[in-house]
Amino acid sequence: MTDNTQGFKEPLINKVPQVTLLFWIIKMMSTTVGETGADFLNFNLGFGLTATSIITGILLAVFLVTQIRSSRYTPWLYWSTVLLISVFGTLITDNLTDQFNVPLATSTETFSALLVATFAAWYKVEKTLSIHSIFTPRREIFYWSAILVTFALGTAAGDFIAEGMGVGYDHAVLLFGVLIAAIAFSHFILKANAILTFWIAYVLTRPLGASLGDLLSQPTSNGGLGLGTTLINALFLLTIVMLVGYLTICQNRKLRTPA
Repeated sequence: MTDNTQGFKEPLINKVPQVTLLFWIIKMMSTTVGETGADFLNFNLGFGLTATSIITGILLAVFLVTQIRSSRYTPWLYWSTVLLISVFGTLITDNLTDQFNVPLATSTETFSALLVATFAAWYKVEKTLSIHSIFTPRREIFYWSAILVTFALGTAAGDFIAEGMGVGYDHAVLLFGVLIAAIAFSHFILKANAILTFWIAYVLTRPLGASLGDLLSQPTSNGGLGLGTTLINALFLLTIVMLVGYLTICQNRKLRTPA
């Protein structure tokens, strides 16, 4: 796949971060917070599913517009948007399951088809699915649309395998962890297509994070460790803030360094 960058006369600034180990750590933690954060707002704070969805949806819209209108990648803005889209993606699946009684298997199949359709439309218009060339509003809209679907799909798939199929949270974490390790092996050792392996790993980290969040926060009677959503949210959010702060410092140093 090649980038369709012809016709741009000004320097192009990518709006998303480089894919590094820190990227995957923050992303995975964001997916866990998406799972536990939705439950925390819904149950612990008593907002209810509908109010939580509305509030999160409004916040996400504000951050998305700000992110798309920004001129460059800004760590705190980008990862705040990821956190909100993680929570909102979880809520989409929760609404379908709890409010409309849509089976998790059906949600998984539907979001899988929707993700394929999103990638097909993205490639048809832009001739690339590369995240190294997200420098126009249209490409960024495709990018965030795909990410939203991956979060909704990951929640549905994670819950379907862990709960619907009776695999359990601990075995689900192990399963998705092994799958991600296999994708990493295919990318680094077998030299599989970078774009394909990135998006497969991106999809898989969502159910991994969702299963990990449930494993840590759910009571022991439900197959979890009983740590609660409050503790998990606080711990993971603090870690995310520290890592994003580190990335911000690194970026500011790079911007101040003469080319």
